[in-house]
Amino acid sequence: MDFSDNKKLITSLKSGEEKAYMYLLDKHHRGLNAYALTLTHDQALAQDIVQNVFLKTWKSRKKLNPQFSIRSFLYKCVYNEFLNNYQKNKAVLLLNKKYIEYAHETVEDIDEGILNKIMDIVNKEIQKLPPKCQRVFILSKKEGLTNNEIADYLDISIKTVEAQITKAFRILKNKLGNKYETILFMVFGNNVGKLKGNP
Repeated sequence: MDFSDNKKLITSLKSGEEKAYMYLLDKHHRGLNAYALTLTHDQALAQDIVQNVFLKTWKSRKKLNPQFSIRSFLYKCVYNEFLNNYQKNKAVLLLNKKYIEYAHETVEDIDEGILNKIMDIVNKEIQKLPPKCQRVFILSKKEGLTNNEIADYLDISIKTVEAQITKAFRILKNKLGNKYETILFMVFGNNVGKLKGNP
């Protein structure tokens, strides 16, 4: 059976063929895990989300529609699983929700494997930033520190912190193009607001 054909794959899943399910796992697990990681920034949570999505897909396989892309279905399920189960008890800013939606729309259109390449490109561009600029940027990205905290930690002025972050974003925008904010959110998650210079 040629499971690379969307209709044949879904038809096989609906009839309960385990080989079709194993193909689905092999084909999409890595990409879905990478996508979930861009939302949670927590490997354990990302794995839980993806595992739940695959289990739910198998349990509700008879409801699958062969006319719709199984790949798009899986990505939407990961997105919904994240929002429903891991954000429901948190106060998510409207801005963050907007970026999450942008990230979802962007990732859904990206082929498997390219997401990891995007992350590699971003990280390489960060490594090319001037030393001081890179240090401030990484503190914001990895540690989620505020401008005040970075200023205290590095013993520099808040204006210097803001200038370095602005400089970093200008350089990255030139390298990554107009969708740089969405791409950065995919890599850095909720810290993107802090990266943009918010205290």
